[in-house]
Amino acid sequence: MRKILKLNMRAIIFFGHGARDERWREPFDRLAALWQAQNPDTPVELAFLELMQPSLSGAVQKIVTQGIKDIVVVPVFFGQGSHLRNDFPKILEECRSEFSEISLSATPAVGENLLVLQAIIDYADHSLN
Repeated sequence: MRKILKLNMRAIIFFGHGARDERWREPFDRLAALWQAQNPDTPVELAFLELMQPSLSGAVQKIVTQGIKDIVVVPVFFGQGSHLRNDFPKILEECRSEFSEISLSATPAVGENLLVLQAIIDYADHSLN
């Protein structure tokens, strides 16, 4: 039986660059699986800028078909390069136009967050022991 989701429920999309080598996607799949294990009531999808599927529009479509109207996109990029400054805002705006009935917001790049930077420092520190 298919679970019916509340209309005020939120979902998250982890948005990455994409690559020709399918193995590049493996950490993203693990990230989504970890999210779902820790947040079972908040659906998660992956989306990619290029070279991999689904696109951001495809991921939004999948979530919208579940009746969810509030989606947060988390760019899994280390910093605000050209893709995030130029390409991502256009793609996000296209999705907002295509799915005008939903709330679609985005966070800054994960690499700009102090918690993420500290996790890298902690990882590096652990590697010295």
